[in-house]
Amino acid sequence: MNEERKDTLRGQLELKLGEQINALISASHALNVRTSAYFDSSIQPAAFHIVRWLYSHGPTSASILADSTAMDRSSVSRLVKQLEILGYVKREGSPDDRRAILLTLTELGRKKTFDALRDKENFFYERISQWDNQQLDTFIEMLKSINGFEQNNEII
Repeated sequence: MNEERKDTLRGQLELKLGEQINALISASHALNVRTSAYFDSSIQPAAFHIVRWLYSHGPTSASILADSTAMDRSSVSRLVKQLEILGYVKREGSPDDRRAILLTLTELGRKKTFDALRDKENFFYERISQWDNQQLDTFIEMLKSINGFEQNNEII
């Protein structure tokens, strides 16, 4: 941003928006770390990221999981092994391709994820509980816009 733009009302508003987005990202990261510890304090937040992905999207291959979580395959392999040892993740044969192995959550993994995410949702619910439906809908639409999603597209 150039110096002239900082002096305009629009420039000042954009700076304030940037500050609030940074605050939201920081709070979200801290909440993800806390949620990971709530799930199991012995695992790294990156391992919980894998758990959350499997919870949201279901069984998948290790390579798709690595690509989808922006992690390298060796990290995913190491973290999945830890999650398997702890009883949160298991390997299953693919119903579509008998040669393929899919990673999926165990029943324990699903239950603990549900509980951890419920706690996380409560954190955000407390902040928006006083909003009316119109305020909430407006905020959702604004977030979709800033995230680059059209009105009817789902966020992944």
